[in-house]
Amino acid sequence: MSMNKDDLFYVCTMIEYVARATHNRSRDIVSKLSDDELKHQLKVAEVNHCLSFEQVCDEWIEAFHITEGDFDNISACRYKVPSVTSIGRVYQRLILATNTDESHMIQHIRKVYDSFISDEIADYNTSMYYSNPDYIKCSYEAGELLA
Repeated sequence: MSMNKDDLFYVCTMIEYVARATHNRSRDIVSKLSDDELKHQLKVAEVNHCLSFEQVCDEWIEAFHITEGDFDNISACRYKVPSVTSIGRVYQRLILATNTDESHMIQHIRKVYDSFISDEIADYNTSMYYSNPDYIKCSYEAGELLA
């Protein structure tokens, strides 16, 4: 699958936006999308980016039957909450830096969101989301946070 890095950035940002809007973890949103639908979202990202996040969010909630969850990492945050685009960029960089086979991009996206690093990125009371991208990549590859 040929992929534009900006389209990946948009989809990662939308995953974060929908997760926050519905009080779910990012991995929960990714799990609602089939492989074909995730691939479709990457293809239509260049069109959807012209729409508001709110509109696309509403469309995802309806189309993928995303229900209200109970995850709230916003009100627990003691510091400035990072923007959805900041978190989208963290995921985009990590996915691009660790994917070794572009033909398996969809599976790799799922693997990243299902990994321990996703919980670390979602904890806005730590420095993970604004850590050096190489540190995040190396920690992800090691399967644990590096000292």
